[in-house]
Amino acid sequence: MPEGKIIPVILSGGSGTRLWPLSREVYPKQFIKLLGDHSLFQQTCRRVDHPMFGKPVILCNEDHRFVVAEQLRTIGMEAAAIILEPVRRNTAPSMLIAALWAAQQGPEAMVFALPSDHAISDTEALMQSLLVGTSAAREGNIVTFGIRPDSPHTGYGYIETVPGERILDVRRFTEKPKKQEAEQYLQTGNYFWNSGMFLFSAQTMIDTFARHAPDMIEPCEQALDRASSDLDFLRLDKEAYARCDEISVDYAIMEKADNICCVPLQTQWSDLGTWMAVAECFARDEHGNAAHGEAMFVDSRDCFAYSADGAHLVINGLEKVIVVSTRDAILITSRDATQNIGHIVKRRRALGYPDVRYHTREYRPWGHFDKLIESKRFQVKCLYINPGEKLSLQSHQFRSEHWVVVEGVVKVTIGDEERTLKVDESVFIPARVKHRLENPGKTPALLIEVQTGDYLGEDDIIRYDDIYKRDL
Repeated sequence: MPEGKIIPVILSGGSGTRLWPLSREVYPKQFIKLLGDHSLFQQTCRRVDHPMFGKPVILCNEDHRFVVAEQLRTIGMEAAAIILEPVRRNTAPSMLIAALWAAQQGPEAMVFALPSDHAISDTEALMQSLLVGTSAAREGNIVTFGIRPDSPHTGYGYIETVPGERILDVRRFTEKPKKQEAEQYLQTGNYFWNSGMFLFSAQTMIDTFARHAPDMIEPCEQALDRASSDLDFLRLDKEAYARCDEISVDYAIMEKADNICCVPLQTQWSDLGTWMAVAECFARDEHGNAAHGEAMFVDSRDCFAYSADGAHLVINGLEKVIVVSTRDAILITSRDATQNIGHIVKRRRALGYPDVRYHTREYRPWGHFDKLIESKRFQVKCLYINPGEKLSLQSHQFRSEHWVVVEGVVKVTIGDEERTLKVDESVFIPARVKHRLENPGKTPALLIEVQTGDYLGEDDIIRYDDIYKRDL
């Protein structure tokens, strides 16, 4: 890491359950193009593509490692490290791991930790606030960035500050308030929304954990010391990391520490934590309606429609309703009930619904596939293979496969035979026969795959060789 550069640490471990059905466990909201042509994760990475910073460090879930790598590649950015968390443990262990990793670059290394899924309209305002906070961070403070509230929002945490100039002392962090409390906060002028972004020296953060959450130090140190390299990823030791408490950094240290200060950040900001928050990012018509995708509003007011799959939505005679349409699930909710979506996801998970974890489009390190038709004895998929990538050498116990090339050129291995297939050519792979598919070209390859058999689950796979080092 170049000397004097701030290390940006992007925390990307969230599952975004409150934005179901668009956000799913294996492809949560930070990787979706929710606002604009880039995903929230990509927008965050581009936000720290600035002379002030070194290359970003990404902390993410193991399930998302190839998505992170691909999304970085498509915007032309490289990470200093992609650190894989083997189990979910909230933001406190993530923040400590970030500090420990940065300390290896130098104990005085400066770290800017920020979530991967927030919307910030004014990047230059953020840079100016960082410059203001740098001196306080170098003096041993943890600097948080507060957003001046423009409404009594009950979905955000708040920071109470002592009146001052550009750097404010923090009295306390408060959780999401009730409406009456939020209105009181707004009137005092001393409260800010908690943005979840922090600037600190690596040693300051480690020392603060040692004072207020000492039990977390040893397992995080061991998780990092025992970490293993896996392609371009750094995989934390699972046994050690699992011993960390599952707790947020606010609860673990921020609410206890006396070296916290706040720099106000003047910009439009949202954590996009609910569909109501997403709706507020879109322009409304004269009746208060807004939409993403094709939507018609008839005798309706204050509604929001989000069509993720090209479906044409018609909202007729409704008020304060949000409709979200995906290929395999539709959400219809009142605007006032969007905070409950996370609980709905928990119920659906307990009942075994796959739509809380998977999309009909599933991403793999070689590309992705779309499920087109599913039935008991057969299913049809569209495979998209990136240039130069290859699937594992594998076989299936219960299903056979038929591939038809639609675009590009592919190389197919079936048993001991290799062949090249071009557009409109096809091949059949019987059950229990080793096979591999790869794209040797410089353009993407598109195939239609028809699976037939008694069992069509994704776990019916035996891998013999895999360039991505997935379980063999």
